[in-house]
Amino acid sequence: MKNFVAIDFETATNYRNSACAVGIVTITDNIITDEFHTLIQPPQNVYSYHNINVHGIRPEDTINSPTFDEVFFEIKRRLQNQIVVAHNESFDRSVLRKTMEFYDLNYSQLNLAEKWECTYKIYKLKGIVPTKLSDCARKFNLELNHHEALSDARVCAQLFSFL
Repeated sequence: MKNFVAIDFETATNYRNSACAVGIVTITDNIITDEFHTLIQPPQNVYSYHNINVHGIRPEDTINSPTFDEVFFEIKRRLQNQIVVAHNESFDRSVLRKTMEFYDLNYSQLNLAEKWECTYKIYKLKGIVPTKLSDCARKFNLELNHHEALSDARVCAQLFSFL
């Protein structure tokens, strides 16, 4: 694929509507043409200890950040009508759907495939084991700041470009 968008979400809790960061990388003719990253204030700015330990984002980091509905126009303009790729597409697709639902935004207006492309599944089928994003990045010498949404999206885009 020459044209697609890679996305990664981080969540504040185990609830899929608790997006606290998003990274989106746009690929046009196999070249990164746009990168977007923002912290997002999750509902009530509530975080779980476990999620903080994974990504390091804390309530004080997002207390003044926009809510999802305030940045949705930026997300929509990058995703609408695109081929979307994620390393664990079922997670990221679910976060997008559940967060949009929480804010009464219509997911169908994005006009996306029912399932997105998934680099985890693709590389697993190619025999790459283990298949975590950090393992794939290491195997292909890609720079990764794991669980930083833009870095994760960028590595996912690079992995998909290799195919």
